[in-house]
Amino acid sequence: MFQGSGLEGMILPVILLFLATLQEASSHGDNPLAGIAIHEARFALEESAFIKASPGVLGAQGGNPEWVTLSFTSANPSNDDWIGVFSPADFSAAICDSEGSMAGAPFLCTAPIKFQYANYSSPRYKATGKGSLRLLLINQRSDFSFALFSGGLSKPKLVAVSNKVTFANPNAPLYPRLAQGKTWNEMTVTWTSGYGISSAEPFIEWGQKGDVRVRSPAGTLTIDRSSMCGPPARTVGWRDPGFIHTSFLKELWPNTVYTYKLGHKLFNGTYIWSPEYQFKASPYPGQDSVQRVVIFGDMGKDEPDGSNVYNNYQHGALNTTKQLIDDLKNIDIVFHIGDIVYANGYISQWDQFTAQVAPITSKVPYMVASGNHERDWPGSGSFYGTKDSGGECGVMAETMYSTDYGMFRFCVADTEHDWREGTEQYEFIERCFASADRRKQPWLIFIAHRVLGYSSASWYGAQGSFEEPMGRESLQKLWQKYKVDIAFYGHVHNYERTCPIYQNICLDKEKHNYKGPFNGTIHVVAGGGGSGLADFTPLNTTWSLFKDHDYGFTKLTAFDHSNLLFEYKKSSDGKVYDSFTINRDYRDILACSVDNCSPTTLAS
Repeated sequence: MFQGSGLEGMILPVILLFLATLQEASSHGDNPLAGIAIHEARFALEESAFIKASPGVLGAQGGNPEWVTLSFTSANPSNDDWIGVFSPADFSAAICDSEGSMAGAPFLCTAPIKFQYANYSSPRYKATGKGSLRLLLINQRSDFSFALFSGGLSKPKLVAVSNKVTFANPNAPLYPRLAQGKTWNEMTVTWTSGYGISSAEPFIEWGQKGDVRVRSPAGTLTIDRSSMCGPPARTVGWRDPGFIHTSFLKELWPNTVYTYKLGHKLFNGTYIWSPEYQFKASPYPGQDSVQRVVIFGDMGKDEPDGSNVYNNYQHGALNTTKQLIDDLKNIDIVFHIGDIVYANGYISQWDQFTAQVAPITSKVPYMVASGNHERDWPGSGSFYGTKDSGGECGVMAETMYSTDYGMFRFCVADTEHDWREGTEQYEFIERCFASADRRKQPWLIFIAHRVLGYSSASWYGAQGSFEEPMGRESLQKLWQKYKVDIAFYGHVHNYERTCPIYQNICLDKEKHNYKGPFNGTIHVVAGGGGSGLADFTPLNTTWSLFKDHDYGFTKLTAFDHSNLLFEYKKSSDGKVYDSFTINRDYRDILACSVDNCSPTTLAS
């Protein structure tokens, strides 16, 4: 039996880009880069074609991201012409890995990190052969070049390559990600840099705001192409993810503000520093104070410059991110419950995502869960045999865990591994529920990516199950026995809330203000973080109280041990569109309801 907010059960192999603590349905589309047939690319350089990028050096004043302006000319312009951003700048066949190279070089063996059509901001490009384009770049530890292609995405021909562009310090420490530690008074800080252990010593310099600072060392990990399970992650989608550093800040005072900087001491004695950040330490378990939690899934990334979005896939991501940033002073911890990036094997996109959410992850704990787009790959041990991870097979992010945050106990499952009765994960889930001290943590929350409870999604409706196959058959008795207040899911890209329910039956007719003893668990689908929306079944699901075919996120606010507020907000405007409250004392948690008390006797 475990205690506190420690890791429990299995922590599946590594979480490199997100140390998410403590250590089927359809595939929902492909990464936009998958639409480029890079293996069909031909070199067809034209003497009269050119492309120029400026400025040549980015981030000289510490800026990241930075805008680059391209000017280009083609003697044979077409509306199918497009520009790819390549990093590293040298993307010829000479750099190909033996597994990534294509027969009949000089084919290309690496996908661009982003792309845009040549006429995107130059509508007369086809008539004049001249155009310009502005693209937003983040520091990704290498230089960049820009390539003009004709032939569209399916038969690309390389006609011109630009000068190289680089950041002033491409190795700089970037994109800090906070997460709850193994205990309530520990915070992990994970970041990315270009400094390996052979060139620098990584550390965090931190302390209470305005007080003396200390330094804590950081560990360093990385991965290589052979860690991936298949294409495109192991072939055209591969890109060196840099070095991932993690430090553990311990013995924090509850609710205290700390400042920190990422540091690297080079072996020549030089120090490299990040900007200064700050966070507020977690409350003591059971502490009676206002605690605010945001939960959503399936966000992914989008590009402010309009690139990489020709398939209209994740347009809600930027709105969701913006709403969280704008309201960050009213958020204490975030749970992103699977389908994090939708990189789908294009490893460069993990950097793009960590840059997108860095204003959040650098200030509050950002906890992640495993989804199908992080884990699933045939023959890799995942419960589902799909190729949804694009060959990543959990290398970039994979975990299950429990954590306490003040008056909350969170039990986070991994739906890409078997959860049914008799499995290791089933035992972990039950221990997580059973070990919660409901006097300290009255609010017991279950989190999983796939819908193990209830959903009116069209594909679940077509199956007649209204759940992931075999989803709730084993778990519903645990939810009822241990009086789980709310279960959250992603995977289905919309919002839906059920009544308090058990075995398909609503156990409470109330819809917005729940009082007194527990009746049944409320199930919430919060998969509208940003990826393409999913339709509802036309069938009448009587247990469903609220549905919304839109992008949004959910928020829990615990005012004290007896009062909890749930809110659903749209990403478009941040306003509340659905809500309910729970008012429940400790004696109400002890009270019996259907199937959650042992038999009693009148014998004295």
